[in-house]
Order: sequence, then structure tokens, then C-alpha cells
Amino acid sequence: MAATTSQGRAIRRAETASGKEERVPERVGGVVVDYDATDALCKCVASLRTEGVEQIVVVENGHAGTAQRALADEGWSEEVSLVVPGRNVGYGTGANRGVAATSGSEYVLICNPDLLVHGGAVAHLANALDAEPSWAIVGPRILNPQGHRYPSVREFPSMTAAAGHALLGLVKPDNRFTRRYRSPEGAGESMGPAGWVSGACFLVRRLAFEELGGFDESYFMFAEDMDLCWRAHRAGWGIGVEPLAVVTHAEGVSRRSHPYRMLVAHHRSAFRFGAHTTSGWRRVGLPLAAVVLTLRLAGACVAEALGR
Repeated sequence: MAATTSQGRAIRRAETASGKEERVPERVGGVVVDYDATDALCKCVASLRTEGVEQIVVVENGHAGTAQRALADEGWSEEVSLVVPGRNVGYGTGANRGVAATSGSEYVLICNPDLLVHGGAVAHLANALDAEPSWAIVGPRILNPQGHRYPSVREFPSMTAAAGHALLGLVKPDNRFTRRYRSPEGAGESMGPAGWVSGACFLVRRLAFEELGGFDESYFMFAEDMDLCWRAHRAGWGIGVEPLAVVTHAEGVSRRSHPYRMLVAHHRSAFRFGAHTTSGWRRVGLPLAAVVLTLRLAGACVAEALGR
């Protein structure tokens, strides 16, 4: 049965696993950018439907027919719209096409396929954007399958912090530069503003997404979320986090088949972001940044080869 909020918007009531009644907005669409995630994709879709998200678009970036067959096997063919670019267009471009295929929803949840949405998460995120009309994007608390918190709420690093993280992050993950970058003090402990949030899962205001032109499609994979949040801040929008909204992210389900290609894309995108956002005298440091990232890429490839 539908009720009406003070803003006159229709909502649906759904029972969460804990037995508490949560508000699940009918005005939220969902976009899942898939790359051969099969079983994980179907579980993701099921969790979104359980949360009351009726309009779901899956973008099939993987091998032709993989997502379609997986959804059909689980009986989701009639419940989900499928966008098939015909090739792997990358995460940001895929998300842009997915959002364009949705219609009428005020907010859009964009997420990876290897993600499960916990009870009440969509409602909490929507309520956060309702409460903070200046926010373009709000991210949830992201857990890994072991229940540990993933550092999905971050600040934009200074050039020094970025270099320190790049050089030391692989050999000493607990170094002060990486801690400062990945785990800002108090970040995500309560609902509040953030520098940027992980694109693995966030709720975006459609008006802001369209105003910003969506994701920058020059990023194939990685850093497109950081770039979008950066541009949102520059346009006067805020970015937020609502830790009452919880999701579990398996992370890497789609990446495991092409680990080295993904490492190259990661480091290329990091340099692209630095080149796009660095101005003035700081641009003289870009050649050094390229060297640092090349060294880090080499180290990451070695670590991958050794099975770390």
C-alpha cells in the first residue's frame, strides 16, 4: 500500500530482515554495469528488487549473451532491462548508457554486479538525498564478504600524499600517506559530507548527473567516480555518505579474468585524473607523477604474478 511523504512523494513500505519497517522509494531506478558476473549479477538484481527497486537496467559489457542467459536462468528476463553496447565500453560509459535507459526516477542507484544491498539501504540513501538537497551523490557503508569495512569514503589527496600512497601502498599498506588517503579521520562514521565516494555503489540525483554530463567517458575503468565527485564539488554540489545504508561488495569478480589489463587501466586513470585536476605551478610535477605511477604499476604486476 502506498503512503505519501510531506513532500507529496509516493513511497512503499517493506519489511527488512530485522523486522523493522523501512521506507523504500518508488522513485529510485537501478543501474548495474556487468562484465560476466553471472551468479553475482543475479544476486545483485535480487537484492535490489527486494529493496523495492522496480526499474533495473543491466549494461552487458561482457561477452555477448552472458548477462542475458544468466538473468533468464534465474527468471529475471522480464524484470530487468538489458543494454548491450556490443563491446566493453568501460564502467563510466556503461553507467551513462544505463542511466539514459532509465526514465522517470528522481534518483539512480549505480553499482557493480558483485554487490548485495542490505535491508533498508536504498531507503536510507534516498532519505539522505531528501534531507540534503545540495548533495549530488550519497554513498553507503561498504563491507567486504568477511564483514570488514572497505574504505569507500575518501578525501582528494595532495600531491605529496598521492605520491606517498603510490610508492608505499603496495609494500607497506599501513603507511601514513595511505591511511590519510584511504581512511580520513571520522570518514563515514555518521551521515555527513565527503570528498568522494566509491563508484562501486552510490545513489545519484538524476538532475545533478545530467547537469554534470554523467561520468567522463575518457576513463575506461577506475577514477571515474573520483572525477565525477570532483566535478560535482566544482559545480557547487555536495557529496555525502550515509553509513546506515549498508552493502556488501565481493570486489573484483569481473576483474579477475584480466588482472594485468585492469592494473594498467587503474594507473592510467590515476594519471589522467591528476592531469585533469592539477593546475598552475603544480603541473610541473606531472612528469614525476608519471614516473611514480609507472614504478607502482611495475610493482603491482610483480605482486599479481606472485599471487599476492
